[in-house]
Amino acid sequence: MTQSQPPILPVAFVGAGPGAAEMLTLGALRAIEGADVVIHDRLVGPEVLALIPAHVTRVDVSKEGFGPSTPQSAINALIVGHALTGARVVRLKGGDPGIFGRLDEEMTALEAHGIPFRVLPGLTSATVAAAAIGQSLTQRGRNRGLRIVTGHDMDGFADQDWAALARTGEVAAIYMGKKASRFIQGRLMMHGAAPTTPVTLVENASRADQRVVSATLATLADEAGCLNGPAILLYGLAPRAAVHALTDLNEATG
Repeated sequence: MTQSQPPILPVAFVGAGPGAAEMLTLGALRAIEGADVVIHDRLVGPEVLALIPAHVTRVDVSKEGFGPSTPQSAINALIVGHALTGARVVRLKGGDPGIFGRLDEEMTALEAHGIPFRVLPGLTSATVAAAAIGQSLTQRGRNRGLRIVTGHDMDGFADQDWAALARTGEVAAIYMGKKASRFIQGRLMMHGAAPTTPVTLVENASRADQRVVSATLATLADEAGCLNGPAILLYGLAPRAAVHALTDLNEATG
């Protein structure tokens, strides 16, 4: 007698947000609590990992820019392998899965095996970091659009439309730009961006050790070199004066 195969359940691609548990959506929390297996990235915050029930199998598939990384092919194989057992698999990604999260490659791997999936978006670092400095990412009369770009890709430092970014009033959220900061600085200034253009670096956005560094394009590389944790660069934005005042007050009374 042939044993029947277990039903294949949809894999949930879940956005963990930038770190703090309060940044999770209700859908993300429910998926984590109902999982059999959670396959998670390095940038998923410890507060979020603490919400995974004790009986759930955890698989760490860490990746680090310009550092040790789990090959994407190995991650794809892990997701597929666990899903084919009939387990409820959550692929937990820092931030939002669809923003520089290599989501398409993992969805394609599932499609090749006929495995269904669903995507639960998460808060991305750009919006969370902008909120932390008291700014909006778009403002009438200032910028008619927002660029979301990466500082590096699979081939190294990523090239962009530097001439367009260098125009006065442009705003960009630059992911994975810390180690590429001097390259970014040079390209923008080469294309006419003013050295005084504000750039705010937000390290460990939303976490207890969040750090906000107010810089200009001229000081960007030096300031970025002093950061240790993951950081997003908000090009064209400076912290509001009220945020500076609140930070100073918290430090004085903390």
